[in-house]
Amino acid sequence: MLPLTLHSYLCARMKQVKKLPKHLREAQIPTDRTHLISDPVRKPRQRYVQKDGKCNVHHGNVQETYRYLSDLFTTLVDLRWRLSFFIFTLVYVVNWLFFGFLWWLIALIRGDLLHADEEGWTPCVENLNSFVSAFLFSIETETTIGYGYRVITEKCPEGIILLLVQAILGSIVNAMMVGCMFVKISQPKNRAETLMFSHKAVISVRDNKMCLMFRVGDLRNSHIVEASIRAKLIRSQQTKEGEFIPLNQTDINIGFDTGDDRLFLVSPLIISHEINEKSPFWEMSRAQMEKEEFEIVVILEGMVEATGMTCQARSSYLDSEVLWGYRFTPVLSLEKGFYEVDYNNFHDIYETNTPTYSAKELSARLKESPLLPHLPLLSPDLRQHTDPFSTQTTQDEREKDGEKPAETNNGSANRLEKNP
Repeated sequence: MLPLTLHSYLCARMKQVKKLPKHLREAQIPTDRTHLISDPVRKPRQRYVQKDGKCNVHHGNVQETYRYLSDLFTTLVDLRWRLSFFIFTLVYVVNWLFFGFLWWLIALIRGDLLHADEEGWTPCVENLNSFVSAFLFSIETETTIGYGYRVITEKCPEGIILLLVQAILGSIVNAMMVGCMFVKISQPKNRAETLMFSHKAVISVRDNKMCLMFRVGDLRNSHIVEASIRAKLIRSQQTKEGEFIPLNQTDINIGFDTGDDRLFLVSPLIISHEINEKSPFWEMSRAQMEKEEFEIVVILEGMVEATGMTCQARSSYLDSEVLWGYRFTPVLSLEKGFYEVDYNNFHDIYETNTPTYSAKELSARLKESPLLPHLPLLSPDLRQHTDPFSTQTTQDEREKDGEKPAETNNGSANRLEKNP
């Protein structure tokens, strides 16, 4: 009897719900009070440079558009492919139509169109009796096809002059349009597609110094010649006088003074920026960096070995893509007679013990204590892959030799006790 009563109750409840208005049956819209109570959602940052290297900047309200025509060649090269094909076809067709009209006009003024069938009449161009034939003769002249049906005669000086003008202008048009197409096809933009940047940038300790690192690699066997890399910090700031500077650019030193910015990019390399007194991250701790809004733009330049043209690849890292306390997984291994790069691990990182305070505070602590016993050389993840019996074996050997077994906390602490 109980299941029947429950079923009847549910049916009655559903009928009451169906009788309610539609706006009451639908999900309630959260009010302003609900938004205040809920946790604030961090809005996604707008990139200055996309991950694929495209600059996210659009030029608006450009009034001096004539400046684009002053550099017409570059304007044609920068056009999209569909516009380039359209202009390429349009220029040739208009050129042929223009000179075809001039040939037809000469024939009309001379009377060749009226007296073409009369015997003894010498026209300017033989077998030119309409505008269509004049258009075909213009195409044959400029493309040097030469079918032999329509030819110019020697008793037409104006036709000879027009032939010279069309030959010269036609060569200029060919040189310009073919040159634009050649430069557009041979642009090294596609070469940058095989240059890789790691998805994340990391911050960890290297040689007792806090470093910002990211990885670059080249997928092709033909290398980038004279490769160099640089980085920019994009961050809005306000001066002491109250001036607001949006998207201010600051240089990030990644080896300019030591030559480390010039790369031999045969295998993937980890680019390191030492966070020192001149670094914009000198006084930033982990907590402060999580509150900051910035973007790091990295630019890799070099010459393509096959063509000799300059190639540039760009990428960027938002503040959310800079991870504190991580390192990159090694990708290079030694095989029989060669080194092998495993690009499956190119973007992989692992967590490592890193102090959460700033590089400035780390430097101050290092001056007080030169060694950092609290920073292990290996991360906890990598320690799991070491041999657990190696330490025990060493201790057993020392006990056999009559030596006292060493403590397992840290060898550097023992050296500090001996050499205070």
